[in-house]
Amino acid sequence: MPNTKSAKKSLRQDQRRRQENSIKKRNLRELLKKIKKMIKDNQAAEAQKLLPDYDRAVDKAAKTNVIKKNTAARKKSGIRRLFKG
Repeated sequence: MPNTKSAKKSLRQDQRRRQENSIKKRNLRELLKKIKKMIKDNQAAEAQKLLPDYDRAVDKAAKTNVIKKNTAARKKSGIRRLFKG
């Protein structure tokens, strides 16, 4: 347990940030699963409509350092590779 006032505040901030980061990561995983499932079920047109949402989520996660910049680029190009193959 934190003893000082600043340590207590830091703990509160860390808990809030951890929760926000986990929400962003979960959003990424859920969108990726939806897109992959649609591609598997031969619904590429509908999956294509989810790409801007996925890109937005990846960029937001990279901007707030939830994931690294190169990881974001790799994820975005990887999802597009699924549409080609």
